[in-house]
Amino acid sequence: MTAPPENLADRPAATDSDLPHDLLSELLRSVRLTGERIVAYTPSPLFSVEFADRGSLHIVEEGEVTLRIEGSPHVEHLCAGDFVLLPRGDAHSISDAGLGGSPAGGDADRRPARWLCGTFTIGDPQASHLLGSLPAVIILRGSGGPDLEALEGLEVARRMIVLEMQSPSQGSAVMVARILDLIFIQIMRTWAAGADVEPNWLAGAFDPQIGLALSAIHRDPGREWTVEELARACNLSRSSFAARFVERVGKPPATYLAHVRLDAATTLLRDTFLPVTQVAETVGYASEAAFSRAFKNRYGTPPARWRRDIRYPLS
Repeated sequence: MTAPPENLADRPAATDSDLPHDLLSELLRSVRLTGERIVAYTPSPLFSVEFADRGSLHIVEEGEVTLRIEGSPHVEHLCAGDFVLLPRGDAHSISDAGLGGSPAGGDADRRPARWLCGTFTIGDPQASHLLGSLPAVIILRGSGGPDLEALEGLEVARRMIVLEMQSPSQGSAVMVARILDLIFIQIMRTWAAGADVEPNWLAGAFDPQIGLALSAIHRDPGREWTVEELARACNLSRSSFAARFVERVGKPPATYLAHVRLDAATTLLRDTFLPVTQVAETVGYASEAAFSRAFKNRYGTPPARWRRDIRYPLS
């Protein structure tokens, strides 16, 4: 008689192909984005502080400030409890809310502004279209609403950072960097899962059907994917899939696939010694000439020269 299993709830271990593709983790790896450091700002009234060249996180702890992004006429008014992420590193400024006109209630009722600014190192901002396709700024309002659950977790992370700042010890720099990474991921998740999110690769990843197609593309970018194959992976008709993909991701499947292939090519060019011909074949191009044209159109230089410039920037 066959002995029964010790635990009927046991299931076979999941393989890589059973798991959804983690596109957000891929973003962090491909652009080598990591938390760097955090600074507390408590400036005198009528201040304006400029930031540039780094991904930035602002956590408003007290008072009100305004955010202006370089090149944009729009002004964001921020209050205590707001979490603000600028993932692409756009140049911006944080200013006294009284500059250019006092907010409602007048200066007498305003508390001095105090906020934390964390920065992220972007190791390779040109190696992936993923970072560039994110919005310039993502704001989670401290007033709650649909983001209340996420804000509770972010507030715990903020308190942990403040403790490390107030009582630094061995390992504090790494602790702060890891907490900044956590906050970045949580804000991105909350934004991507929102009902009014703009078309984007991460919004597509959260779609239960389009996410399957994105997973397939990222797992095997060198495959000769057709719209019909991707539609079948999502259990959709060809026309429904194509329309839904553009609606969620913001570009047609073929365009997205081309971006992912070139992203994969930059990784191979940077991290391996494979000949350009083999790199082209690996990421799905039928010829080195076609690959080189596509690569130069995107990066402005042929792949062999791009590799040389990345490895030997001073030569």
